Amino acid sequence: MNIASFIARRIAFNQQRSFSRFVIRLSIGATVISVTVMILTLAFASGFQKTIAQKVFSFWGHVRIQSYDASSVSIAEEYPIHKNDSVLRLKAYDPAIKSVQPFATKNAILKTPATIEAVLLKGVEKGYDFSNLQNFLVEGRWVQFADSGYSNEINLSSYTAGQLNLKVNDQVLIYFIPRGAPPRPRKLKVAGIFKTGIEDYDKHIALGDLKLIQRMNDWDSTEVGGYEIFLHDFNQADAVSDNIVTQLPIGVKSTTIKNIYPNIFDWLALQNKTIYIVLIIMIVIATLNLITCLLILVLERTRMIGVLKALGARNSTVQQIFLYHGSYITFMGLLAGNVIGLLICWLQQKYGFIPLPEDAYWMSKAVADVVWWQILLVDVCTFLICFLVLLIPTVIVRNVRPVKAIRFS
Repeated sequence: MNIASFIARRIAFNQQRSFSRFVIRLSIGATVISVTVMILTLAFASGFQKTIAQKVFSFWGHVRIQSYDASSVSIAEEYPIHKNDSVLRLKAYDPAIKSVQPFATKNAILKTPATIEAVLLKGVEKGYDFSNLQNFLVEGRWVQFADSGYSNEINLSSYTAGQLNLKVNDQVLIYFIPRGAPPRPRKLKVAGIFKTGIEDYDKHIALGDLKLIQRMNDWDSTEVGGYEIFLHDFNQADAVSDNIVTQLPIGVKSTTIKNIYPNIFDWLALQNKTIYIVLIIMIVIATLNLITCLLILVLERTRMIGVLKALGARNSTVQQIFLYHGSYITFMGLLAGNVIGLLICWLQQKYGFIPLPEDAYWMSKAVADVVWWQILLVDVCTFLICFLVLLIPTVIVRNVRPVKAIRFS
């Protein structure tokens, strides 16, 4: 029988009212709060990063293929490249690739009798996979493509539609302004309205037919602005971009969307520093509470320590009692903290009861994304750190003299 474990359980689960019982409960409560905050911090930070990244990827793909021409460095007005079967066959070449789709963009001006608004028209062709954008659709439907000629439909953001006072099925004039030539107007119908929550997207982007852009740029039907590559896992974007280089035609390059929008992804990376700070603070709070709790317990149980030593107990045995005791407190705090933290995450995923100002955070509610290995790592690291720190107060046990402890306690 493990005497140290037996005595530690009797102390930990003692039902008599005492100051130590209050301290134990307070320490467990502090551990619960610390673990809960760490789990929520990781879940909400991961959810925030993934949601924003997914919104960026949904509009532009994970990897982009464009011309090496200097003008193609910009996000808009790409230098044309010819359609190439080797690019379309990249999906078969690399299993990480989900789809490869051509696109082109062109600056334009939308005009109504009351006002005008500048937009970046992104053109896609028939067969484009709108499933990546489906969550953004607020009203109407996505652009439908004609069998011959170009589609006369356009998708606007809710911001642009509001500025122009347009609704679904309304008509709008779009003006393309080529260099050194008069504006070229076209009348389009608003097929649907979308909202991403990302200000730069909602204020500037519209969706239309790639054939319209080809006609306005005087391109032939084989010329496009580039290709968007969507992946099954966005974390493989860098690897896929490097891997497909050998399969691309001459004069064409591949780059990840992270390199095109570095400001957004650098901002998201900064969130990790906040996570680390919160985790360190919470672990420090949990360990300090356990040290304080054990110090109080050691001082309150001085007489018990003296009696055990007088009966022949070794210092290591008495130390183990308080180490077991501290481990029970840590384990109960971890268990309760995990239950409460994961429950809050589940409730947020199901009901979304924590709203966010979309203008500031690019999302209307907090998103909880539970990464199980992160939760396990928090539990293991917290338990190990707390257990090692628990060795500090047990040093007092070695200095307790049995005669003095029994006589004056």
